[in-house]
Amino acid sequence: MEMFGNLADGFAIALTWQNLLLALLGCFLGTIMGALPGLGPSNGVAILIPLAFTMGLGATPSLILLTSVYYGAMYGGRISSILLNIPGDEPAMMTCLDGHPMAKKGLAGEALSLSGIASFVGAFFATWGLILLAPQLVKIALLFGPAEYFALFALAFMTLGGVSSTNQAKSAFAAALGLGLATIGVDTQTGVPRFTFGEVHLYDGLDFLVAIVGLFALSEVFIFLENRHGGAEADSKKIKVGKLYPPMSMIKQCTPTMLRTSFLGFLAGVLPGAGASLGSFISYSMEKRLVDKEGTFGTGDPRGVAAPEAGNNAAAGGALVPMLALGVPGSGTTAVLLAVLLALNITPGPLLFTQNPDVVWGLIAALFIANFMLLAMNIPMVGLFTRVLMIPSRILMPIVAMVSFVGIYGISGSTFDLLVMIGFGVMGWVLRKLDVPLVPIILGTLLGNAMENNLRRAVTIDNGDWWTLVDSPLSIGLWAIAIIGFILPLIVGARVKARMHKRRDEEGSISD
Repeated sequence: MEMFGNLADGFAIALTWQNLLLALLGCFLGTIMGALPGLGPSNGVAILIPLAFTMGLGATPSLILLTSVYYGAMYGGRISSILLNIPGDEPAMMTCLDGHPMAKKGLAGEALSLSGIASFVGAFFATWGLILLAPQLVKIALLFGPAEYFALFALAFMTLGGVSSTNQAKSAFAAALGLGLATIGVDTQTGVPRFTFGEVHLYDGLDFLVAIVGLFALSEVFIFLENRHGGAEADSKKIKVGKLYPPMSMIKQCTPTMLRTSFLGFLAGVLPGAGASLGSFISYSMEKRLVDKEGTFGTGDPRGVAAPEAGNNAAAGGALVPMLALGVPGSGTTAVLLAVLLALNITPGPLLFTQNPDVVWGLIAALFIANFMLLAMNIPMVGLFTRVLMIPSRILMPIVAMVSFVGIYGISGSTFDLLVMIGFGVMGWVLRKLDVPLVPIILGTLLGNAMENNLRRAVTIDNGDWWTLVDSPLSIGLWAIAIIGFILPLIVGARVKARMHKRRDEEGSISD
């Protein structure tokens, strides 16, 4: 009953005019960000971080705005997948398989609305999962000492490459680079400056918000400038949306699919580092195996749209569980949200639920509200969101750059930070061309200091004995999961990734 009391308090916080308007704004902007090919949730949230901070919002309103953007972008990713066969982001890749063939049959509006309903179902069940599971994880987390926390952070780094990365070595390099960046600044234990090269601005270390906006938002601007994405704009005019509402028989046919894949997606999201890409792939593959008796998946089967959409939105909610309860992000976007929490002087983890219950329960209540808003907004306004695909990049990208520069300068008032942000933007652009994932870099920058402090504390408490890191059953268990999580993708990850691309290419050519 205490849980429902907390949730009621959360609704009291979320149901203010300011928070409702912020949730509505976040849902709207997030859907637009998700609809634009290539941007996706983590870029969308990163681009809007400066906006949240320059608006002078408190902790809870900032998080409500940015998590609404997160949920909105997960919804929006399906628009370009269905209409153009261009995934808005990686989790939306599986939606192309049946969504685009449906659009070619003149059922684009029905496919978009069905995917909106599936997204709602997935996110709704994931939010309940978050309410039930996060407080239980907190109880386990209270058993953690410095050695266990170090093992937990190692687990996050070793699993974050996962299925979504093309190369574990590149993920490991990115994590090492992030950890290296975290060591810049004055050493907290000895007071000695490290890697500052005499630059006073670096004594406090690198501001991770500057790093995030540079790596995600500015690198996106450079990629657009290079590629000029002209084809997507031309194609979008050829697709007609058609009838907006799917027939009741279609929704009834897809309901068992949505329920099954919501559960699968949520489990994939809770695993640190697996995230929505794995959620959407598992959901589509399992559902195809289970119900596709006539071989209709890949030719425009509505269940093939509902499965990945429910799966990836449930995974998006599931990824918030380890982020809030343990302070370890479950996906790239939750790593960005973790940075926001830290910038607001709120430490995620087991004490968050007791020290900042208003933030946690206000956020959870806002997720419910945002979810209903997205359902109400997405179906009638499908026509408007499809027009977003016609915005030329020459208009869009200067806006992204302007928001990044004005926002970061508004937060810090430092021209040095702007130069650092440009440096991170160039680095992000180069790394993306080399297919090096950016999320482990962000995770390293965020968690590096905490990881180093816990390592030193654990070894100091045990008088310099390094075996203390594998001294308890809990830390041994975490190390075992970390090692399995690192090795398993080496065996199956490349195969899964290849199958994802192969299936999309094959079924895309069939539908052509």
